[in-house]
Amino acid sequence: MVSEEVIAELYQSTKEQALYSKHIPIATYRIQLNHLIRFRDVTRLVPYLYELGITDCYLSSYLKARKGSMHGYDITNHNEINPEIGSVQDFNRFVEQLEQHNMGHILDFVPNHMGIYDNPWWQDVLENGTSSPYAQFFDIDWNPVKSELHQKVLLPILEDLYGKVLENGLIHLSFEQGAFFINYRNHKLPIDPRTTVSILEPCSEHMENFLSEHHADCLELRSIITAYKNLPERSERKPDRIAERRREKDVVKRRLWDLYSRNNHIRRIIQAKVREINGKVGNSSSFERLHELLQQQAYRLSYWRVAGEEINYRRFFDINELAALNMEEDAVFDLTHRMVMHLLASGKVNGLRIDHVDGLFAPADYLWRLQRQYLVDICLRKAKSRRLSSSEDEAALKEALVKLFENDKANESSQENLKPLYLIVEKILADREPLRKNWPVDGTTGYEYAAVLNGIFVDRKNEQTFLNVYRSFTGQNDSFKNIVYLRKSLVMRTSMAAEVNVLAGQLNRISEQNRTYRDFTLNSIRDAIREVIACFPVYRTYINAYDNSVSETDRNIIDRAVATAKRQNPAISADVFNFLRNSLLELSPDTNKTELDEQRQFIMRFQQFTGPVMAKGMEDTAFYIYNPLISLNEVGNNPLRFGNSKDQFHRHNMQRHKNMPYSMINTSTHDSKRSEDVRARINVLSEIPREWRNALWKWARLNRDKRVFIDDENVPCAN
Repeated sequence: MVSEEVIAELYQSTKEQALYSKHIPIATYRIQLNHLIRFRDVTRLVPYLYELGITDCYLSSYLKARKGSMHGYDITNHNEINPEIGSVQDFNRFVEQLEQHNMGHILDFVPNHMGIYDNPWWQDVLENGTSSPYAQFFDIDWNPVKSELHQKVLLPILEDLYGKVLENGLIHLSFEQGAFFINYRNHKLPIDPRTTVSILEPCSEHMENFLSEHHADCLELRSIITAYKNLPERSERKPDRIAERRREKDVVKRRLWDLYSRNNHIRRIIQAKVREINGKVGNSSSFERLHELLQQQAYRLSYWRVAGEEINYRRFFDINELAALNMEEDAVFDLTHRMVMHLLASGKVNGLRIDHVDGLFAPADYLWRLQRQYLVDICLRKAKSRRLSSSEDEAALKEALVKLFENDKANESSQENLKPLYLIVEKILADREPLRKNWPVDGTTGYEYAAVLNGIFVDRKNEQTFLNVYRSFTGQNDSFKNIVYLRKSLVMRTSMAAEVNVLAGQLNRISEQNRTYRDFTLNSIRDAIREVIACFPVYRTYINAYDNSVSETDRNIIDRAVATAKRQNPAISADVFNFLRNSLLELSPDTNKTELDEQRQFIMRFQQFTGPVMAKGMEDTAFYIYNPLISLNEVGNNPLRFGNSKDQFHRHNMQRHKNMPYSMINTSTHDSKRSEDVRARINVLSEIPREWRNALWKWARLNRDKRVFIDDENVPCAN
């Protein structure tokens, strides 16, 4: 084993070298990859981009995603390059071309979620439930309030009510390669192997009518049925029993496929049984067997509209096809980052842009872990090249390097020297909200810069005149602040009601543990949670409930939200709001470990939820309702800030240069509502409010007879 002195020298020298040679982009060019724009296409572009002065390509995710994905955020395998974008050889040629031009590239990495289509981990969870090794990878509530969903995943993929879809023959059973599947449209879902018994037993009885019960193939089928019966239940938790289930189910599937392939009788019998189970449209009772089979699975098919209230896995916002990951778990981090960390350590990738950092359980911990993993990996590569350790010593060496990093991190004065990896985050900052100082990053993707740059092209002196024109023409007098509040409330009552229900259930259990709070009803707790989140002034807070640390910034945010919620809801008891506030800010010292863990989980889950509500309520809803000057309705901007002065613009730049000099700046991103040229044209209107007012009324008169009535309302409305 390498001595402590040698490890310390290796760590220190590698850290200094990594910081000295850290790759800092000067000018980036974002490229959206998919099956239409591939590595080969981008490779041909490199010389042109070099001539433009670009130092780094800023690429969308090129990890394996759902087939046909145009954006790449629905990743299905973090450790494989998307074959639709190119091969490993294509990727390497692209990197070589960059190196020839002394250029690098930044990768858009997606740690918060995965796509559920074509995803082997998700398929494994659907087949094996909580006994799947990936059951803890996804953020699934296996014990939701609705008892029918106990130990099941709700799959809201149906186009209509379950019973209608079933009896219309749109759900059907199939048999492929020794396994049975449930099919619906383009979905192909596995079934619990143990439930195969109910399909095969009638087949065995029927087969004995054609062959002797002592025939070898009849005996084999009986043996296969017995093997399925003996599989461990999907509720198993013991590692050896889970391993047995995984091993034996695959063996039995192969045996069944061999039997099916060689015996015409069993093939015809299984095919006939599948047709019988699939039922006959027009005969309601014929679908009973298929319904019974579906009831036995680790998932529950449902109408897509059910998702808002009952879905029991965390999603990316309210997108059912994107299931959230428990990235705080060591196994999840290690497996999902294996390839990207290799690419970083080998220099093939030069930095990361972290998507939706606010969706993570503990963003700061995740970002520190990225920096640590990167530094440890390049230390290990160096140790290997210097033959300092054998493969047997690697685990111990890694542990020692991690310890050195954590000791460094514990010293605040040395934290600035622990950012060897260029790392930026997709983070939307509210008005006057700074990026957290304890994040080991080089900055954000630049929404705030785009907002303040756009502001200097808006004529601020015409703000009131412009607002008067808007209100006069549309009759809309509601404030933007109130519109955001109402839309966030709407989101929590509709498309994201299920997440509120989960939080309310958690907080209700916490209240039951204390006689002072046990009289709070579930409904009152749910209402308090909704109201406080609707009044949240920022996307989220960053309390780490496991460190027992609450910053003054976070305390002030929650106090402000609670105070606003109280004022707006005098009918709700102030005691409920106080209880919610205390549950978020004060860990109870008198509770046992189980109760303390419950409270900590609530705090962390609450924080993960406020950001998506803000995004859906403000960006995706209020921005399309409040329309005085829509060039201001932009990600990272506040429509109430009617432009800004050149002095404010320069102050912003100086502040960024001081605090985050390597932060990205941009004028438009792939998330922008409108591109620069569109915003620039709209900004001009702020200089000519009277001409704008006259044109509006003229166009309204010209188009009066083109409007139509729908549900007793004029369409389109003036707004």
